[in-house]
Amino acid sequence: MAGFLSLLRRLYLSVYNWAVFIGWAQVLFLAIKTLRESGYEHVYDAVEKPLQLAQTAAVLEILHSLVGLVRSPVSATLPQIGSRLYVTWVILHSFPEVRTHFLVSSLVISWSITEIIRYSFFGMKEALGSAPSWLMWLRYSTFMIFYPSGISSEVGLIYLALPYIKKSEKYCIRMPNKWNFSFDNFYAAILVLGIYIPGSPHMFTYMLGQRKKVLSKSKRE
Repeated sequence: MAGFLSLLRRLYLSVYNWAVFIGWAQVLFLAIKTLRESGYEHVYDAVEKPLQLAQTAAVLEILHSLVGLVRSPVSATLPQIGSRLYVTWVILHSFPEVRTHFLVSSLVISWSITEIIRYSFFGMKEALGSAPSWLMWLRYSTFMIFYPSGISSEVGLIYLALPYIKKSEKYCIRMPNKWNFSFDNFYAAILVLGIYIPGSPHMFTYMLGQRKKVLSKSKRE
């Protein structure tokens, strides 16, 4: 029974990783194609649907961590996926005024390259039992470039959206109401920006630690 459940787990994770890999590959292809043919102003329109689908699918990774399907701690998975979902839905989906900024292109390219490498790495590990050493090196090294560029783009787009969030009052809840509760999306966005200050260095340090651990283990083997 245990062997069957292990096989079922590997099959599910293989399908999941390769399916999301295809989604991110489509995002990168469309982004580069649009940059070459139309310019960065049109990148979001070209990638919107596959970007939303691929990024939202990552919610399952939180569930994977919670139920023990993968070893990644929820404390590392939740902040990263949460911040990306926030940018995808609360910022880009909700405020079209920022969609034509060049930061959208740097965001999409940083995210998609990172995820193409990550999902192919885990997809091969689940499907074949191992991944090539070069792919492992990419998985645990390219974040040194694409994490800073991705985070910078996220922060920049949230900052650019602030005046539109304040003016529109979208998602705000004002008193009085039957819940006796108020919510201001503008101040929530400022809070999110504040969380990036300690959160980003913490995540980067965590990933450096993972890199050292995994690559040193690979050399010993």
